[in-house]
Amino acid sequence: MNRFTSLAVAAFLPALACARTATVGSPATTTSASTAATANVATIGPNGPPVGLQLWTLRDMAKSGPTAMLDTVRAWGITHVETAGLYGMTASQFADALRSAGLHATSMHVDYNEFSKNPQQVVADAKALGVEYVGTAWIPHQGKFDEATARKAAADFNAWGRLLHDNGLTFFYHTHGYEPEPYADGTLLDLLIKETDPNLVKYEMDVLWTYLPNGDPVGLIRKYPGRFKLMHIKDMKPGVARGSLAGGLPDTLQSVIGEGQVNWAELIAAAQKDGVKYYYIEDETNAPVQNTPKSVAYLEHLKY
Repeated sequence: MNRFTSLAVAAFLPALACARTATVGSPATTTSASTAATANVATIGPNGPPVGLQLWTLRDMAKSGPTAMLDTVRAWGITHVETAGLYGMTASQFADALRSAGLHATSMHVDYNEFSKNPQQVVADAKALGVEYVGTAWIPHQGKFDEATARKAAADFNAWGRLLHDNGLTFFYHTHGYEPEPYADGTLLDLLIKETDPNLVKYEMDVLWTYLPNGDPVGLIRKYPGRFKLMHIKDMKPGVARGSLAGGLPDTLQSVIGEGQVNWAELIAAAQKDGVKYYYIEDETNAPVQNTPKSVAYLEHLKY
C-alpha cells in the first residue's frame, strides 16, 4: 500500500491545537512535556531502546484532528514518533502539538515527489520539527519494479542525501517489499543499497515488507552493516504465505507483535548489535487502537 495517496488528503485535515520510568530527551521543553518525558516510557526489553510509533498507525483517529491521537500515543508509554503528514499544520505548529503531548518526532516520511519538487521546503520542515532522519517510503513505479527505476531512485537518494547531510540531517529509504525483484546475483534491493552512498543514504527496515517477500531481516542487517538505522516493527499472522512482491498485505492478515511469524528476539538482538537507532511500531491491522498496546506490552517483556 502506498500511504502517500491517503496522506495527501490527511495533510489538509483541520488542525486541533504498562511502562517503566526513564529519562528521555526532547528537542524543546515545556513544563508539561518535561514532566511527562520522565515517566511512563515503554522500552524494548527491560533496558533496551524506547518504543516509538509511526503515526500512520492512528490515521483514522487523526481525521478528527491530532490532539486525541497524540494523547493516546503518549498514554501508551511512547515518547518519540515518526510523522506521516502534518494534519493541516505547519511543521512548527505540529512540533508544538507534539511537545504539548509529551512527544517528539525523531523521523519524518515525505512523498517521493515532494522531495523532487520542494527539497528546500522538506529541509525547512525537518528542522522545524526537530527530526534527525528524513525519508521516503515508496518509489513511484508502474507494474513490476525494474532496474531503470531502481537506478533512478538511487541517483535521487544520493542527491537528497547530500542536501540533507549538508543541513545536519540524514536521508533514508523505507523498504516496502517490491524491491527484492531478482537482479544479477541478488535483487534490486541489493542494487539500491550498493548504488547509494553509505555516508549519505541510510535505510529503514520495514520488517513485514522484508519478511513477506521471503527475505531474512537478520541476514539483511548482517549483509549491510551500518546501513539500517531505523526499523518498522510489523508482522503477519501465522499461516500467511510468504513470497509476495506486491508491497502490501490486507490488514486482516497482519498481526499483533508477538502473535505472528517473526522471531523478534533474534532480530532485535541483531539490530541492536548493528546500531539501529530508532524502532517504530507501525500497526496496519484492522484494529490498531486495540492492538498497539498489546504490541507495546510484548516488546517491553522481550528477552533478547
